[in-house]
Amino acid sequence: MFIVNNRKFFFLLSAVLILASFFSIWKYGFNLGIDFKGGSVLEVSYAGTRPEKEVISAELNKMNLGNFILTPSGDKNFILKTLELSAPEKVVVMSAFQSDPNNIAKEEKFSSIGPVVGEQLKKKAVVAIAIVLICILLFITFAFRKVSKPVASWKYALVTIIALLHDVIIPTGFFVVWNHFTGGEIDLLFVTALLAILGYSVHDTIVVFDRVRESLRDGVTKKPFVETVGEAVSQTMARSINTSVTTFLSLTALYFVGGETTKDFALLLLVGIVVGAYSSIFVASPLLVTLEKFQKN
Repeated sequence: MFIVNNRKFFFLLSAVLILASFFSIWKYGFNLGIDFKGGSVLEVSYAGTRPEKEVISAELNKMNLGNFILTPSGDKNFILKTLELSAPEKVVVMSAFQSDPNNIAKEEKFSSIGPVVGEQLKKKAVVAIAIVLICILLFITFAFRKVSKPVASWKYALVTIIALLHDVIIPTGFFVVWNHFTGGEIDLLFVTALLAILGYSVHDTIVVFDRVRESLRDGVTKKPFVETVGEAVSQTMARSINTSVTTFLSLTALYFVGGETTKDFALLLLVGIVVGAYSSIFVASPLLVTLEKFQKN
């Protein structure tokens, strides 16, 4: 009952985090990667010891490539992300990696994405997230159709969607700030992580709502709705926290042990798991109580 009775505090905390996220997005903007704006990816490996990143970056800066991202990969590789390169330009760029003639640099992989394809991927990413939200809305409305009192079934869906938006906006704001200070980019892995966060968060929220539904549908309680929700939160809190901690530990291992290309992906999921666990306990259920009180008034 503590969480439900003090819901205004948790609503305020969430509002502050959401406003901070919107501010960071407005302030720094989305640093879109080549998946969305087009460009080239070049992976280079070395026969011997990989040179220092600063050495290669200095050579690339002499070529006026514009904005580029150079990332170590594995023990002997570099991954370069830059504007779209023609065949002659790629040859010139490869020379920057071959600063030491005794340490042969080899092209492992090269791919380019045109700006038209990048724009299509951007639209498809937005459509994918929108479709997921609509499907969740319809499913929850259908699943809770038999417990339309004291709160209509579509309001369970509405609260779930609000919680999901909460769970997407805050990690996005964090990631924008992170990319600004680390020089990272938003790519398709970012969209994949958001979809994973949506799936995890809706599952966590539905567990609590399902406990409320069981009490209301079976008529096992004649208590006020606020008490029913409070008990549902208390009964499922340990399960939600245990699940979140287990997932958090797995993602932490992925962040520290996984490759460079998955670090940002794992970090975004880590933030999303924490925010999702928080919203399912401290935001979604209390918001359901608030809607019930508005309905009564």
